Amino acid sequence: MTYEPLHHKYRPQTFAELVGQEAIAQTLTSAILQDRIAPAYLFTGPRGTGKTSSARIFAKSLNCISTGAPTPTPCGKCNVCQEIARGSTLDVIEIDAASNTGVDNIRDLIERAQFSPVQCRYKVYVIDEVHMLSTQAFNALLKTLEEPPDRVVFVLATTDPQRVLPTIISRCQRFDFRRIALDSMTAHLHKIAKLENINIASDAVYMVAQLAQGGLRDAESLLDQLSLFPDEITVEKVWDLVGAVPENDLMELLEAIKKDDPTALVDMTRHLMNRGREPLIVLQNLASFYRDLLIAKAAPKRSDLVALTSATWDKLVKFATQWDAELILASQKHLQTHEVQIKNTTQPRLWLEVTLLGLLPSAIRTQQQQIYPPQPPLAKGGSQTPPQPSQSAGSQTSNIQQSSVPNSQNPPPQSPPIANRTEITSTAPIPASVPTAETNQTNYTPTNSADEIDLNRIWEQVVVHVRPPGTQSLLRQHGHLVSFSNDAAVVRINSQPLLNMVKDKVANIEEAFLQIFNRRIVVKLGMTNPQETNSLRSQDLPISNRRIGENSRNPNPVGDANPPEENSPFADIPNDFLRNREEVQKSPSAPENTSVKPSNISEPRRETNGSIASGNDLNTQAVAVRTDAQDVVHSAGVWAEMFDGEVVDFSDGLEVWESEIFRLEPESDLTQLSSESDEDDFIDW
Repeated sequence: MTYEPLHHKYRPQTFAELVGQEAIAQTLTSAILQDRIAPAYLFTGPRGTGKTSSARIFAKSLNCISTGAPTPTPCGKCNVCQEIARGSTLDVIEIDAASNTGVDNIRDLIERAQFSPVQCRYKVYVIDEVHMLSTQAFNALLKTLEEPPDRVVFVLATTDPQRVLPTIISRCQRFDFRRIALDSMTAHLHKIAKLENINIASDAVYMVAQLAQGGLRDAESLLDQLSLFPDEITVEKVWDLVGAVPENDLMELLEAIKKDDPTALVDMTRHLMNRGREPLIVLQNLASFYRDLLIAKAAPKRSDLVALTSATWDKLVKFATQWDAELILASQKHLQTHEVQIKNTTQPRLWLEVTLLGLLPSAIRTQQQQIYPPQPPLAKGGSQTPPQPSQSAGSQTSNIQQSSVPNSQNPPPQSPPIANRTEITSTAPIPASVPTAETNQTNYTPTNSADEIDLNRIWEQVVVHVRPPGTQSLLRQHGHLVSFSNDAAVVRINSQPLLNMVKDKVANIEEAFLQIFNRRIVVKLGMTNPQETNSLRSQDLPISNRRIGENSRNPNPVGDANPPEENSPFADIPNDFLRNREEVQKSPSAPENTSVKPSNISEPRRETNGSIASGNDLNTQAVAVRTDAQDVVHSAGVWAEMFDGEVVDFSDGLEVWESEIFRLEPESDLTQLSSESDEDDFIDW
């Protein structure tokens, strides 16, 4: 007689014999008793949980001829029941979708489904692994599933319902088969062992059920293999048959690791290798045992969650009290990291030993110290003292002072230093009549330090992320970052009208800071002081031009009895221009278009012999004169904004400075400029 495997021999024949699927059995039984048969069913769940067996039982229940109507308890003795069990009936067709994936196979099925049953009440199509069908095959099946012919039932079975089209699922009654419970599976295995006279220990049966992980077919197949042992089947034989590391050996490995004993750890590893254990299997089993150790520490009463015998579980629960959860998690992460290396290396035994030695507590602590270096102790006040800047860096860095209501008698206390903060100050006072923004403004003296370079780079990166493009362009041309700390930034705008426009875009600027630094930065706006504007503009010029302009400037023209102070905002404006400007404003009878002409125009530098410098010297002085002219125009505009006025006119000397001097040949004389500037030309600002 042909040998019949246990999972075939003990396949359930009725709904009452289904193991661990009581809810599904009850639902299908009620549908048969009430004669409410749906045209399509979808059975989903892991392998070995009874999907195909339930489909066959359902087909028998519908077609058993021992009764005059469908019955939930087929006899199993009539011709129809026996043919369905053997798979030889004409009206119950089982199709493997993995072998019939094309649309042509489904079309043939649909054509044959149009014919009435030959010997049964219902024609039943059982399509196993239905998720393997192609999209075209699914689409061809849609209409038939929705409106099938009379007396036709489709049963679709799959282990991967996510790959089934939602339109197919919506046309079926879905039943989810769960994994078999451990107690139900253990009882079923004990029953089979008793019927087959298999000499197996109770712990071994429990271990078989644990290793099956909810699949009854896998458990029955493993029990069938174990039945070939002549002696009593023990837990050790179960571990040897499946090729895994016995739990006692894993326990010894953990004890050697806990004792920080590298010698015992290496000896135990070699013992496992000599017994034929694969290095990758050893590592994977040890990782699973660490998981069991973590469960024993977190939930010592949930022995059903682990594949261990009761004796080993009790021992592991006591052993888990000596472990720290952080060390267990770090060890599992260490094993996960090295699993790929052992899988791909040509020396798996060597790297297994190295990996296990890395699990020692001393090695784990060393790795954690390298990844997370110890932090310096905090000060008594509870806050860590930031490092003090060096003398060289301190010479380039200063504090930010608030300009709101200064009090000379009780100066406000300065805030403590903040790490990674760039601070820049100025001693130049802000005129009281300057309209300021609602936010606090700071005094700022630009310097050519590394801090300013960092601020410029930061500002360039921030402006790139500002939206919309119009605000981005405005900030790039008229905005400057003058201070930046961990949580605040001070931005200056060149004029009050532009400042009013930017006030509504503070959130956009803060969002740009957030994109770059990944933290919220509070942006404070203010208007740029005249001294800041000149310095910031001079920084935008090439280095050679800036140096020439600074050296060739004439802040104190000849005949000026009262030279301006060094830090005064009047320093960059020609004195004659200021004096004439005051006369125009004071004279009520002055004509509306009064020409104000600077009395002193920078003369070309002469050599010691009285000749006029030419060539490159002439070009150098031309650049210097152009820089002074730009300063005059800008300073006049700033003063007009300060007094809420406007620039009335300029002398045509500015036009000469901007145009004529650059049209001269290198050898020409600059003295002709004074003779060509007699006519007045008014510039409407």
